Amino acid sequence: MKRNVTPLGPKADKDTVRRSNLSLVLRAVRDEPDGGATRATVAARVGLTRAAVSSLVEQLLGIGFLTESGKTFSGQAGRPGTALKVARTGPAGLGVEVNIDYVSVCVVDLAGTGRVRLTEHLDNRGASPGDVLARAAGIAARTLESTREQELFPVAATLALPGLVSGGTVRQAPNLGWNAVPADELFAAALAAARPGRPALRVRAENEANLAALAELWFGGLGPVRGFLYLTGEIGVGGALVVDGELWRGAHGFAGEIGHVVVDPQGPRCRCGSRGCLERYAGQTALLRAAGIEDGGGGAGVAELERRARAGDGPAVAALTEAGRMLGRVLSGAVNLLDPDAVVLGGIYRGLMPWLAPPAARELTDRVVSGLWSPGSGRLRPSSGAGDAARGGAALVLAEVLADPVAYAAGPPR
Repeated sequence: MKRNVTPLGPKADKDTVRRSNLSLVLRAVRDEPDGGATRATVAARVGLTRAAVSSLVEQLLGIGFLTESGKTFSGQAGRPGTALKVARTGPAGLGVEVNIDYVSVCVVDLAGTGRVRLTEHLDNRGASPGDVLARAAGIAARTLESTREQELFPVAATLALPGLVSGGTVRQAPNLGWNAVPADELFAAALAAARPGRPALRVRAENEANLAALAELWFGGLGPVRGFLYLTGEIGVGGALVVDGELWRGAHGFAGEIGHVVVDPQGPRCRCGSRGCLERYAGQTALLRAAGIEDGGGGAGVAELERRARAGDGPAVAALTEAGRMLGRVLSGAVNLLDPDAVVLGGIYRGLMPWLAPPAARELTDRVVSGLWSPGSGRLRPSSGAGDAARGGAALVLAEVLADPVAYAAGPPR
C-alpha cells in the first residue's frame, strides 16, 4: 500500500549547508535579548563549533548584515566577548495595509524595528481596485524615498488586504466590493509607475488578519503562548489562527474568516450575502450605529465611542456589551473546536476591551467545555499594540532574508 509521504529533496551540498548555517547564526544574533550576542553565545545556541561560528560571523560582517559594538562581560572567568548586533542599514521589508478607511505603510529593518511609518485615512469604499491600489502605491513610494536617507533598501513588499486572498488575488473582499482582483499585479505596476527609474519590487498579497497575527507572534511579547486565535476589529471582523508558532491557513488559504460566522440566521443582511454574521454585530460600523454615533472615518467614531463608554453613556455601553456577548458566543465555538492557548483581540477591540471583555468572558465561561476559560484565566487578552498588518507584512519579507542572507547580500534582487 502506498503511503502519502513528501518526496525527498536533493542531498544538501556544502554551499547549501553553509547558507543554512549563515541563517542560523544571523537569527541567533537577532534573537539574543539585550544585544548580548557573542560568538561564544551563538555557538552554544546553534550547536556549532566556535571556529565555525567565527567563520560565519566574519562572512555576515563582510556582507553588512552584522556589526560589532564593543565588549560584553558575562561575569564569569575568561576574556570578554565582542558584542554582535544585526545591522541597522541594508535589507528591509515593506508592508502596505489597504483597509476600508485607511492605508498604512511600514518599513522594518533586519532587527525587526519599525523605521518608517506613513498612514493616510481614505474612504476606499466604492472606488475601483485600480484607483485604491494606485493611491496606496503613491503612499508607499513616498515612504520608500525616506528609507534611502537611512541607508535601507526594502527588498520586497507585502500587501495586506481585508478579504479572501490566494495566489496574490483577492477572491472576495465584501467590504471593499472586490471580487477576483489581481491585487499583487495591480499594486506592483502602480508602484513601478510611481517610482520611475527605481528597481521594481516583488509584491505578494496576504490577508490582513493573518499578517496582524504574525506581527503579534513576532513582536507582541506573548511569552510561552505559541498557539492563539487572533481577531482584528475594523469595519469588518478578521481572524487568524496560529498553531505551534506557525500560521494555519487551511486547505485553500482562507482559514480565519470568523467575521462571517453566523450568529443569528434571521439577522441583518451582510455584505457577504449571508445573514446575521458576527461583523453585523461586532464590526466597527455596527458598533457605532448601535451607539448612535456617526461614522466619519479616520478613527474619530471609535474614539468617540470609547469616550462615551468611559463617561457611562447608556447606548455606548449597551452597544459594546452586546458586541462582547456576540464575540464571546462565536469565540466559545472556536475555542471548543480548536483549543487555543489564548484569544487575542486587536484592531479597534484593543482599546474597547474594558467593555467587550466582561460579556465575552461570561460567554466563554458558560460555553467552553474544558473549564479553562473562567474569568481571570488571562486567556482572553488584548493585542500588545506592538504589531499590526503593515508591520507583519514587512516582517514577512524579512523572514525570507533571514532564511537566506546570501541571496540578498548584493542589494534588492532584480
